[in-house]
Amino acid sequence: MAYEAAINKAWVELSELNPDKGLSVRFLKDEYSIGLAAKKIMSLSCNIPAEDFWVVLILHYLIKKLKGLPELTGEWVTFNGLSGVDSYYPVFRKRTIEPLIRKYGSNPRGIFALLENLPSTKVDNLADAAFIVEAFDKVPVLVKLWGKDAEFDADANILFDRSVTGIFCTEDIVVLAGMVAASL
Repeated sequence: MAYEAAINKAWVELSELNPDKGLSVRFLKDEYSIGLAAKKIMSLSCNIPAEDFWVVLILHYLIKKLKGLPELTGEWVTFNGLSGVDSYYPVFRKRTIEPLIRKYGSNPRGIFALLENLPSTKVDNLADAAFIVEAFDKVPVLVKLWGKDAEFDADANILFDRSVTGIFCTEDIVVLAGMVAASL
C-alpha cells in the first residue's frame, strides 16, 4: 500500500489528459496495456498485473509521453550528476551498482549473453563491458562495467541521458535504474 497515493494521483492525472483507449507502453523487455476504466496495467507477455512500483513508473512515463517527451540531449550523466540527488545516492548505489558488481565483477563481458532479451545496444571502448538499454522509448540507460584486476576492484556505473529529469523525479530514476539492474 506504500504506493497507493502515488498510483491514485497518477491515474487521476492520466485520465485528465483524456488519452485514447487502448494505450500500451513498452518497458524493458515487455509490453504493458493500460486499462483506464479498470485502472489496471497488465503485462502482455505474462497476462498478469504489473507490480505497484512498476505501475507508478509506467504511469509517470505515460503522462509525460502524452504531454510530450523532452528531446534526448546526447549528454550522459551519472546519478550524482543530476541535481538534488545527494541524499539518494546510497540507495541508488545499493539497488543498482552493488548488485551489478557482485554479479559481473569477475566477468563483465558475461553480461552480453543477457542482452538479447532486452532492447539494448553494445557500446565499445567505454569500459570492459558497456551497453545502452532502451528502458522506455526515449529513455536510454547506459550501463558500464569494469572487472576486478590486479590494481583495481570491480566497478560499475549507470548513466542517463540528461533529458531523464524532464520525465522522472529522483525517486523514479532510482526505481528505474534498479529495475534495469535487476533485469540484468
